[in-house]
Amino acid sequence: MRLLFLGDMVGKTGRTAVWERLPGLISDLKLDFVIVNGENAAGGFGITEDIFLETINAGADVVTTGNHVWDQKEAVTFCQRHDQFLRPANYPQGTPGRGSGLYYARNGARVLVANIMGRVFMHPELDDPFKAAETILDACPLKEQADAIVFDFHAEATSEKQCFGHFVDGRASFVVGTHTHVPTADHQILNGGTAYMSDAGMCGDYDSSLGMEKEEPLNRFISKMPKGRFEAAHGPATLCGVGVEISDATGLAEKIAPLRIGPRLQETLPSFWV
Repeated sequence: MRLLFLGDMVGKTGRTAVWERLPGLISDLKLDFVIVNGENAAGGFGITEDIFLETINAGADVVTTGNHVWDQKEAVTFCQRHDQFLRPANYPQGTPGRGSGLYYARNGARVLVANIMGRVFMHPELDDPFKAAETILDACPLKEQADAIVFDFHAEATSEKQCFGHFVDGRASFVVGTHTHVPTADHQILNGGTAYMSDAGMCGDYDSSLGMEKEEPLNRFISKMPKGRFEAAHGPATLCGVGVEISDATGLAEKIAPLRIGPRLQETLPSFWV
């Protein structure tokens, strides 16, 4: 199975680039399943229902989120209408929406996708992400109820991300980090067969500070005084993500490689798909 994950869409330029490029990528790379993190798609803060639906219409099978999931207040309502929309699973019991779901890929495979948020340097601090993952895996084990299992681990600390990858190694197909908006170079297959990457990066303007116009973040670092609001950068976007090839027999990863398409970073496609 060929699975593509695209990192956090940031603002109009990021979401538009995803909508324009994703249908062609699905066709050209013969993708079976696509996950997109959309938590920064609405002006850099949260996601609206219209943006979510447009992302699904472009070919995404699931849209994940993170700590900005509720920044657009309508998300509290629309999250309950759409099974393909995920918020972190380790929110307290009774939180609207869902943190994981079982979906069908284009090749008929059953794909469990779970959205988990880390706790180190993160706000709000949610329930234990490791216990949340254990509960999800116990309910839907790999190669029993699911043919593939993917975790979007939305966290700041790379140590927490790496430990989470080792925690589910051999029990999940793929663990990918989101939140920092900077793609890492540590894509690998762990000892137990789980594909791993600390951060997929973002889909947004890299002539920026994490997808935001750089002047105000720079001002706050220098002066410690805000002069204005953070605004999403509006220059040409670079798509960042990662492709994984998953064994139909075992549900574990066979290949992993980054995907970067755009004007700022060195372009690369997973060579095993080209």
